[in-house]
Amino acid sequence: MVSEVRTEDRVADHGVAGPCVVLMGPPGSGKTTVGRALAQLLGVELRDTDEAIEVQQARSISDIFIDEGEPRFRELERAEVASALASHRGVLSVGGGAVMDPTTASALAGHPVVFLDVGIADAARRVGFNHSRPLLAVNPRAQWIRLMDARRPTYERLATLTVLTTGRTPQDIADEIGQRLNADRTGDRVE
Repeated sequence: MVSEVRTEDRVADHGVAGPCVVLMGPPGSGKTTVGRALAQLLGVELRDTDEAIEVQQARSISDIFIDEGEPRFRELERAEVASALASHRGVLSVGGGAVMDPTTASALAGHPVVFLDVGIADAARRVGFNHSRPLLAVNPRAQWIRLMDARRPTYERLATLTVLTTGRTPQDIADEIGQRLNADRTGDRVE
């Protein structure tokens, strides 16, 4: 179902400076792809923290993990998320592990945060469990399940909205998020 979002309803007023919506979820949930569709629907820009880190560092996240280790990447990630929460006004997509940092998790309070939930079959198909995902390099299916088991409680706790992405197109997911954000803003109920 394609929804129509009126221009005046494009960006929900959530009463907090920062992104109009933050997308989080595990690898393969569609944070970047859905983020692009949602940003277009809302008439705003997408900022993907992983992509921003790669541009700033002029190398891939995998290379950062290999050259400097996960703690250094998490430091860069924490700084990027903080910067984006302070300055970005569009859709913000954060890396799958970003919200596991207590400082980042606390900083999300008051922002509309969408947990893009996905099953392992769709995640595997979407990301291919390739080597560009440093935390999924060895036995990717088992690692993904382990990561998801560890992260799910945090995703669920921080989410103001949960959207199941399994078997759905990015546009369909973006449409649902847009409708639900608009409903939250106007007090309407979306089913």
